[in-house]
Amino acid sequence: MTNPSVAAYTVQRLSDLGIDKVFGVPGDYAFPIDDAIEVCPSLEWVACANELNAAYAADGYARRNGAAILSTTYGVGELSAINGVMGSKAHRLPVFHIVGQPSRRIVHQHLVTHHTLGDGVYGNFEALSSAAACVSASLTPDNAIDEMERVIREALRLSAPAYIVIPMDLALMPVVGTPIKGKPLSQIKRQSSAPQELAGAVAAIVSRLKAAKNPVLLPTAMVARYGLQAKLAAFLDKSNMPFATTPNDKAIISEAHPNFLGNYAGLRSVPASVKTTVEAADLVIVLGDLVRADANTGIWTDALPADRLIRVNDNWVQIGDAVFSAVAMDEILDALIAQTPRFNGRGDAPAPAQLPMSGNPADAIGSATFYPRLQRALKKGDVVVVETGTCMLYLNAMLLPDGVAAESQTLWGSIGWATPAALGIVMANRAGRTILVTGDGSHQLTLNEIAVMGRYGVKPIIFVLNNGLYGIEDVVSERGHVYDDLAPVTYHMLPSVMGCKNWFTARVATIGELEAALKTIASDDRAAYIEVMIPESESQPLPEAALDRAYKTHTPKI
Repeated sequence: MTNPSVAAYTVQRLSDLGIDKVFGVPGDYAFPIDDAIEVCPSLEWVACANELNAAYAADGYARRNGAAILSTTYGVGELSAINGVMGSKAHRLPVFHIVGQPSRRIVHQHLVTHHTLGDGVYGNFEALSSAAACVSASLTPDNAIDEMERVIREALRLSAPAYIVIPMDLALMPVVGTPIKGKPLSQIKRQSSAPQELAGAVAAIVSRLKAAKNPVLLPTAMVARYGLQAKLAAFLDKSNMPFATTPNDKAIISEAHPNFLGNYAGLRSVPASVKTTVEAADLVIVLGDLVRADANTGIWTDALPADRLIRVNDNWVQIGDAVFSAVAMDEILDALIAQTPRFNGRGDAPAPAQLPMSGNPADAIGSATFYPRLQRALKKGDVVVVETGTCMLYLNAMLLPDGVAAESQTLWGSIGWATPAALGIVMANRAGRTILVTGDGSHQLTLNEIAVMGRYGVKPIIFVLNNGLYGIEDVVSERGHVYDDLAPVTYHMLPSVMGCKNWFTARVATIGELEAALKTIASDDRAAYIEVMIPESESQPLPEAALDRAYKTHTPKI
């Protein structure tokens, strides 16, 4: 039997992980890859509106599926995608970025082709795309089998993007050697510990746990990246330890858990008591990589006690000045589940509560009346996709019902991410609905992906909050700048003009209209697109002292 081509082997080997979609834009140098994807029975090609959107969609898909594939062409394609791939690197997502390059026959003759700088030099974009990845490889017929194992191992071990380039002529040649049939991601052991380091880390953590009276756990999104939610749930059940999450880690485990304290973000913690409870704990265990960025810490107003802090990262543990290297987080969790003492739960800490309801049906909608009603409309299995902007400030503080998850880009914060990411998420979310909440400013950057949603028949529920401006920019600067004003768009008409069939669409300006739309969505399995009119007057600048705390532009006053 003839071996598969390099392109065919590459996409099939990645499909073995349980990936069933490839997001991308076709391009001539990538045609052998595109063709291989098209005929692979276990893959569906998802032709996105542009490469940046494709990268965002792959990011979203990887969040729910564990890994994703992105396909672009050389130069113009891969560089258009690089911002989205960088976001996946920041948020620790294994996205396999496959790029088709010009034929080696062209390269060796230094011929000048399109998508280049016109100098006959090739490979000069590889360093840029590689910088967005944790591992890279240039595949040939004789190295493809070995290199794919290395690339897959490292991307999964580090939970980060991989960059794979395949020259056009080599892509068509059969691989040399014995092809490997891989395992699905759920069956792959992604990291292993050095036994002595693991034993030392576990002994130190258990010793601190046994001495603790009121510990608190801060689990992070890293738990989800490595598929360890079940182990986290088992540890919480065994230890009865209270826990909180930061905005970046929202709802990695059900917020209806009896020991959930709320959202920890320094002075922006919700409820406010969470800050006191976490920082007064005699032991704080961070499970994963805690993002200490401005938007995740209430502008650096967090104050975790360094002398009472244990950091269990993906492959190392820090307790005070002691660092244990080569220690896998899943093995730490296994040991802690077996050895943890049991604590007294949340104690006297106040329970987080739903947002209060207000307003009458004839009243105009505002954020204070929109979010409480959205909160009560959510149900188990939903995934809420949170766009960067003012909506993030409200949604991160909202208590989510049992079994409702959330995805955001709190660290990278690239506006426009959420609309294409919702495409990837809805294609991977088999448990329930995918609900996107986005401001109109962010939506305008990537709204052409609505047409792609219609093409593939997916059924998101989309709320576009229309205030006619980049609202978050007014919040973090001052009012009146012309550059914050948006081009007027009649958003709720977009699905029909973009070919989306049988979508429920509405423009709502009053509480009564919103409630009617929510009632329709609750009893309907169609895709939905709701334009919510929000007054621009809500976007008021933060106090000058708060702005300077965030941007530090003023001369300090000592």
